[in-house]
Amino acid sequence: MTVVYVASAKLPTPFGEFDLHGFEDAQTGQEHVAITLGNLAESQPVLCRIHSECLTGDALFSMRCDCGPQLQLALERIAAEGTGMILYLRQEGRGIGLINKIRAYELQDQGADTVEANERLGFDADLRDYTMCKSMFAHFQVSRIRLMTNNPVKVNALTKLGIDIVERLSLETGHNDHNARYLATKAGKLGHLFGEGD
Repeated sequence: MTVVYVASAKLPTPFGEFDLHGFEDAQTGQEHVAITLGNLAESQPVLCRIHSECLTGDALFSMRCDCGPQLQLALERIAAEGTGMILYLRQEGRGIGLINKIRAYELQDQGADTVEANERLGFDADLRDYTMCKSMFAHFQVSRIRLMTNNPVKVNALTKLGIDIVERLSLETGHNDHNARYLATKAGKLGHLFGEGD
């Protein structure tokens, strides 16, 4: 999946003033954004987060996941460092979409874990695609990153795309009673790494 750059604008936030860059897949119309700070091309390896859209966590403050707190912490770390980027990918619910995510939540309310819920709906546990990241990184002339993630699948996917991940940085935050089982499932069934980074 190749996306093309469309436009940029300033993005003032409580953490600092970032730049917001829009990208679009010309074939599907799917839209993604990059949030950047500083001169990326001259600051490699770049501190980076690849964040998949989570409307419930990012915008509605849901405590069922750790997505919103992870996004906020990534912005805070980039602001503190003075340079960095977040690729914000529009693939809600690990790729199943918002309405199916709500269906999965309904199954979770009935006792299923996050993986079981997706599978009962006929989906794989994780359908996300990271191939659009290659053209987004290329736009900024970034090839070496320090990646903020707990997900080894994401590390492997980016490595296969030719992105040099110099370091994996743990991004643990937002733990609470509502998402304890969710986080345990991410570790036990999806292989997420909790603890110190590489």
